[in-house]
Amino acid sequence: MSARLVRHPTAIAGVEVIARTPLADARGVFERLYCAMDLAALGGGRPIVQINRSLTRARGTVRGLHYQRPPHAETKFVTCLRGAVWDLALDLRAGSPTFLQWHAERLEAERPTTLVIPEGCAHGFQTLTEDCELLYLHTAPHVPEAEGGVRVDDPRLAIPWPLPLGERSARDRALALLDDEFRGIAS
Repeated sequence: MSARLVRHPTAIAGVEVIARTPLADARGVFERLYCAMDLAALGGGRPIVQINRSLTRARGTVRGLHYQRPPHAETKFVTCLRGAVWDLALDLRAGSPTFLQWHAERLEAERPTTLVIPEGCAHGFQTLTEDCELLYLHTAPHVPEAEGGVRVDDPRLAIPWPLPLGERSARDRALALLDDEFRGIAS
């Protein structure tokens, strides 16, 4: 592991915060966002196969909580390029000791960090500022038939979102609440 990318594990296995060390001089900043040599193990040895960007205009907007079912499960590396978000990983792995527990990080453009969301965890975020731009690196391509989701306001999770829930997509609002029968997703 290089000194430019430092891994910090969380209480949820596989969910990690990557602290990046930018190089700065009078010209500006150069920053390494990902290095396969240092971080490939976090993606289960799978390469990055898709890179996505999102731009969310309004403060308080919530996106998520989304995941892909096996065999299309993915690890995501999420970085904030503009603004600030409260970024969350929810453990949905069947049999995990941290099943239905979550970890959230404040990601912001001025704070060089990346949140790693492993396979079997759902991902979502709430914008803390206007005009938030995120960059996502994925270890699997998006497959619409493999999409899954969990409602952000599910009382079983009791997630204390930092702001009142703002805009959400019709799809996210229509997600079902977790029932007592939900035992997680297989890996």
